[in-house]
Amino acid sequence: MHISSGRWLYGLSLALLTAFLWGILPVKLKQVLQVMDPVTVTWFRLLVSGVMLFIWLAATRRLPGFKVLGTKGKMLVVLAVFGLVGNYVLYLVGLRLLTPGTTQLMIQFGPILLLFGSIFLFKERFSLGQGMGLTVLMVGFGLFFNDRLVELFTSLSDYTLGVLIAFLAAVSWAFYGMSQKQLLTVWNSVQVMMVIYLFCALLITPWAHPMQALQLSPLQGWLLLACCLNTLVAYGAFAEALVHWEASRVSATLALTPLVTMLSVAVAAWLWPDYVQREEINALGYGGAVLVVTGSALTALGPSLMAGLKARRQRLAGA
Repeated sequence: MHISSGRWLYGLSLALLTAFLWGILPVKLKQVLQVMDPVTVTWFRLLVSGVMLFIWLAATRRLPGFKVLGTKGKMLVVLAVFGLVGNYVLYLVGLRLLTPGTTQLMIQFGPILLLFGSIFLFKERFSLGQGMGLTVLMVGFGLFFNDRLVELFTSLSDYTLGVLIAFLAAVSWAFYGMSQKQLLTVWNSVQVMMVIYLFCALLITPWAHPMQALQLSPLQGWLLLACCLNTLVAYGAFAEALVHWEASRVSATLALTPLVTMLSVAVAAWLWPDYVQREEINALGYGGAVLVVTGSALTALGPSLMAGLKARRQRLAGA
């Protein structure tokens, strides 16, 4: 079973970098999706990242060997590949139907599901603090969708369909995250990502249409390249963060991602109003988004918070 290195400050820095890069990603993807389909965009992102990692590992003679995996390890690779492909494609399909902020907020279920998976697989505890955080999270979602709750539960509109698809993307991501964490016991983070990226790209190649890239405007072309590099750096930082920090704490830090997205959309809409549309969320909805982030962080950090309170009480009692 994988055990974190304990370099928490380094892990925190990597997790914050991941949250920032994931936060600005949907703003760029939304522009590229005006021309390209979700599978083709995913294919480009995975292929470019995988090839770049392959070149780096080949040049440093650190290409991974599959003999050390065994049957269990190979099954984890398969699960991680299907999990990441499912997350990428479903996320983009949902993004076509929703705004960047709403899509990113729904993806927030991913770290929460990763946390629950860590509880069952990695034997992490579920405390009272986590229960309180989960309650705050659900209240936050209720407030965020306050003006569209009737639509969500009474009709299968494009908005409702987008929310469901984004949730499935979060579920898929959780399977990927748990599989990747266990693969880190035999490969380093760069080796893991190279294998997953290349296998994912190979898996969806029959459904990709690379010639769509020729239809992109110069700006959209640069944004596609930025999305590819974002994939390389963000997921690399995420994988490395799991090496040095507990999955629960990484998940808590990633809770900031939706706020980064909403801030990015606001700034981009102000600078380029012809290209980026503002989020149509009322004040109660923004308050709900903050509660979702707060609840997600509390859920992830619950054991540490409760342990700290218990230790403090013991010190006060001893004094």
